[in-house]
Amino acid sequence: MSNGYQNQAIERTTPPLTRWIERFDRHRTLYIYLALASHIFISNTINALSVWADHNRGGAAAIQLWEPFAWEYTSALSVFALFPFLLLAFRRSPPRLTHIGRQLGWHLLATILFAAAHVSLMVLLRELLYALDGGNYDFGPWLPEFWYEYRKDAWGYFSYFCVYHVCRLAYGRLKGEASLITESEPAAGAATTQTVPEHFLVRKLDKEFLVRVADIDWIESAGNYVNLHSCGRIYPLRGTLTSIAERLAPAGFSRIHRGLVVNHNAIEHISLQSSGDGEVQLRCGKLLNLSRSYRDTFKQALA
Repeated sequence: MSNGYQNQAIERTTPPLTRWIERFDRHRTLYIYLALASHIFISNTINALSVWADHNRGGAAAIQLWEPFAWEYTSALSVFALFPFLLLAFRRSPPRLTHIGRQLGWHLLATILFAAAHVSLMVLLRELLYALDGGNYDFGPWLPEFWYEYRKDAWGYFSYFCVYHVCRLAYGRLKGEASLITESEPAAGAATTQTVPEHFLVRKLDKEFLVRVADIDWIESAGNYVNLHSCGRIYPLRGTLTSIAERLAPAGFSRIHRGLVVNHNAIEHISLQSSGDGEVQLRCGKLLNLSRSYRDTFKQALA
C-alpha cells in the first residue's frame, strides 16, 4: 500500500474529534493568536463606535472620527504585543492550592508591570499617530490616568488568566493525558527500579483507556509534554523526551532526532543522505527526520 493510501486509510479510521485536535495541535499558537486578535478587534471596534456616538449626542463632535478608533486600536495593539509575555507568566504560575498569598502577590506585581508596559506602549503609538496628523496627543495627568487604565488592565489580566487555564484544562480533558503503567508496584522497603511499561493509561473525558507501548509508532517533544503517536491518535504525556527515551529503550525505542523517538518495529525503511542526515519511513506512512548526531547510536540500537 502506498503512503498516500495509507494516510487516507488512517484519516478514515481516525475519529473526527481526534482529527480536529491533530490539526489544532499543528498550528496551536497561530489559532490562539487569531482568536485573540478577533476578540480584541471586535471588542475595541464596538468601544470606538460607542465613544464616537457619545461625542455626537450633543451636536457636532469635538473629536474627529479617526480618533476613537486610534485610541482603541493602539490599546488593542499594545495588548496583542504583550500577550506572549502574559502567556509565559500564565504557564510559569499556574493556579495551585498551596502558597496562595505568594501567588496573589506575584500576580499583583504582574498586573502592575503589565499595565505599565501597556500604557507606555499605547501612549507612544498615540503620540506617533497624532504627530503624523500634525497634532499633539495629551494623555492627561499620569497618576489618575494610570490608575484608570490599571483597573481595566488588572481585570483584563485576571480574565485572560482564568480563560487560559479553564480552556487549557478543558482541552486537556478532551485530548486525554497518558501516564505510565508498570506491571507491579514495588514491595515496601524494596529498591525502586524503573521497569519497562507495557501500557499507558490514558484518561479522557472521565474514561480510562489502555494504550500498548508496542502500538506506539513514534514520540515527539511538545514543550513540557511528549506526544505519543499510536494508531493515528495522539496522547500527551507530561515529561521530557530524554526520560521517556531512556525508559522505553529496552522496548525497542530509539532517539533519532532532538525532538523524535521511534519504535523500531514501526519502521519500514531508512534512507541516508550524503550530508549524514537521513529519513525514517514508518509503516503508517509517516516520514521522520534522522539527525546525523543520533545516526550512529540509532544504528547500533538496531543492530
